[in-house]
Amino acid sequence: VQLQASGGGLVQAGGSLRLSCAASRSIFSIHVMGWYRQAPGKQRELVAQIISGGVTNYVESVKGRFTLSRDNAKNTIYLQMNSLKPEDTAVYYCNLGTEVAGKWADYWGQGTQVTVSS
Repeated sequence: VQLQASGGGLVQAGGSLRLSCAASRSIFSIHVMGWYRQAPGKQRELVAQIISGGVTNYVESVKGRFTLSRDNAKNTIYLQMNSLKPEDTAVYYCNLGTEVAGKWADYWGQGTQVTVSS
């Protein structure tokens, strides 16, 4: 599975960006798909994920500001990021997790830089 992430950029605090992650296969039956981020000097953290069945989870710091959605027809998920803060600055990675031949497999996109200026 290949994941193509896009939509990062430079934005002022309070602004918005939308990240997209397109998968090379159907995402209809995948177990989990979402976004992680890694800021300089920090560990990668989960930002938001959507689990099979439609349950969506967010890290506390983005609740109410970020919205994760999926378009099964386009095999794509989107992360709408509003009211961005400088602390949201990081490289954002798309992730897909699913079972392949009875084993768990994680796939990662190439990362897209989000920079929020104060």
